[in-house]
Amino acid sequence: MGEFITLFVLVIDAMLRVSTPLVLAAFAGMFAERSGVVDIGLEGKMLGAAFAAAAAAYVTGSPWLGLLAGIAVSVAIAMVHAFACVTHNGNQVVSGMALNITVAGLGPVLALAWFGQGGQTPMITDAGRFKPFHLPFADRLSDIPFLGHIYSEIVSGHNLIVYLAMGLVPLTAWFIYRTRFGLRLRAVGENPEAVDTAGISVSGMRYRAMIVCGILCGVAGTYLSIAQNTLFIRDMTAGMGYLALAALIFGKWRPVPTLLACFLFAFTDAVQARLQGVDVPGIGVIPVQAIQALPYVLTVLLLAGFVGKAVPPRASGIPYVKE
Repeated sequence: MGEFITLFVLVIDAMLRVSTPLVLAAFAGMFAERSGVVDIGLEGKMLGAAFAAAAAAYVTGSPWLGLLAGIAVSVAIAMVHAFACVTHNGNQVVSGMALNITVAGLGPVLALAWFGQGGQTPMITDAGRFKPFHLPFADRLSDIPFLGHIYSEIVSGHNLIVYLAMGLVPLTAWFIYRTRFGLRLRAVGENPEAVDTAGISVSGMRYRAMIVCGILCGVAGTYLSIAQNTLFIRDMTAGMGYLALAALIFGKWRPVPTLLACFLFAFTDAVQARLQGVDVPGIGVIPVQAIQALPYVLTVLLLAGFVGKAVPPRASGIPYVKE
């Protein structure tokens, strides 16, 4: 029983850490798509932010300056997407994929040119990273069975961005469903003609939504390079932007279901890390590649079963042309 509790605590603790960039990116996509802009470029914004944050944190030694750099680059990429799709009515999927491809190649090239370390940044010292911190009495309560383990290992011991991501859920729900901006955001994604008739700028609302999207992706990318890890490496997002989009669709563009979908994907990822090298009775040791594919197989299965039932905002992906 003690081993099961330990395994449970370790898996849930890993799930929270793995789910943090997924939650931030999924909620970034929620703001974009609620306004009517399909953003396939979540992956690119996270990668750009991860490189900028790592480079700035290494040079300055400050994680806060790294965070600002990551957000600035991510918002800049989001504005490029908005300029192409909102101002010039471009194809939103093509624009997002083009940004993903561009940033995926540009980051390693700049890292090689600036730092000369094979497309990655140098290792960042502890002073330049967001480090985990322990909540009050975590050490004292760690000896208490179950509840003490949950508090000391799951609730405590994370860095600031993890707590920020978890607090983002109720804040986003309130923002979207209880504020004037949220009402207008949902309206412009459902019926932009009515919003325009009411004298509200459709383009202005979509630009604001993309700024929020860029900020959240910037925080997610920063987390990957200077909180969860100690440097930027090529393709370090490993498809998290696409997983976040899958969680958003599976969650039907609503905050709590989207959070649960992110937890599901992260739980699968945490479990696969524990299953590597384990001898399963009657099967033997499962190949590492098959275990690592679990989160992506789950994504395909969930989308195949639910994508037809998930109804996106009515104007999502449709450029608004004022008559």
